[in-house]
Amino acid sequence: MAHYAHIIGWGMAVPHRVVTNHELAQFVETSDEWIVTRTGIRERRIAGPYESTATLSIAASEEALAVAGISPRDVDLILVATVTPEHLFPSTACLVQDALGATKAGAFDLLAGCSGFIYALHIAAAAIRSGMHQVALVIGAETLSRIVNWRDRNTCVLFGDGAGAVVLKGSDMPGGILASMIRADGSGAELLIIPAGGSRFPISESAVRDGCHFIRMNGREVFRFATRVMEKATREVVAQAGLRLEDVDLIIPHQANIRIIETAAKGLGLPMDRFFVNIDRYGNTSAASIPIALCEAVQQRRLNPGDRAVMVAFGAGLTWAAAVVQWGAPQARLRPPWLERLKRITLYLPAQLHSRLMRFWRHLDARLSRILRQQGE
Repeated sequence: MAHYAHIIGWGMAVPHRVVTNHELAQFVETSDEWIVTRTGIRERRIAGPYESTATLSIAASEEALAVAGISPRDVDLILVATVTPEHLFPSTACLVQDALGATKAGAFDLLAGCSGFIYALHIAAAAIRSGMHQVALVIGAETLSRIVNWRDRNTCVLFGDGAGAVVLKGSDMPGGILASMIRADGSGAELLIIPAGGSRFPISESAVRDGCHFIRMNGREVFRFATRVMEKATREVVAQAGLRLEDVDLIIPHQANIRIIETAAKGLGLPMDRFFVNIDRYGNTSAASIPIALCEAVQQRRLNPGDRAVMVAFGAGLTWAAAVVQWGAPQARLRPPWLERLKRITLYLPAQLHSRLMRFWRHLDARLSRILRQQGE
């Protein structure tokens, strides 16, 4: 029985369309200065007509599996954390399972708001440590642009689209997910909610007319909640891992608001350079936020073998969660420059052709990554 769950692969996928604050200011009463001052966001990625939570999940998963050198047929469990599933049912995870060809994997979605990725990581790590599963694929993916009211400047400026994925594998080698915790307080459910679309308030003409199918948020109260639980959860999970704050090399927080991250840093008595921040380029991508940040932290060599990192998030529910990971995976091998140029060229093609070519690219990229990884071993 494996006693440790290690992250051995990681991948991310974001839409190629970038929407800046200046572009938003053309159709909603706001400005770049107003958004940056209050949130730290300068731009976000917005899904095109042929992109969705499933397509982004598949792309991020193929990258993660390629980095791990794992065949989809070896995956036992697929979890997709999202508040913007492809459909209410079937689950987005089942669509990912089919697209990948993960023929022996169980698959389901998990809804825990912006805390969803860590919730899913918590469940997958426990399943591996129990011996029930050996390899798990954990995905955080969102297309939040489909559920925001683009006339509401208090919410539409905050959110973006994207996906991140990690591959977990059981091992007897100490390390990996050292500790994790998940918490909830449903008394704050209405602070961050989409009122209509479920069984209580089904979609109707009046619901759409009143905008009840869009995100509604009490920003002031969510801010208060977030600044309280981010510090609390970090301290709790670090203690659970038997560590001290000074033992942590990097903190990867949910990217919701730069002021929330700064407040957490102040409360923990840590400098901002111990926190990984990319909110300026992606905005709040909900459950995709932390896995995207994790991928970029590895790419930028902010996270190296032997480092200890804390991932901490809060979200609708209200929920909060945190995990400590001891990083053991090596850096991903670089791909030939000509392949990267080929990938960029496809961005200028018509959307439908771009989608088909990107699928071909992902298969080619995954195969090449496995070859490069085998050569390096």
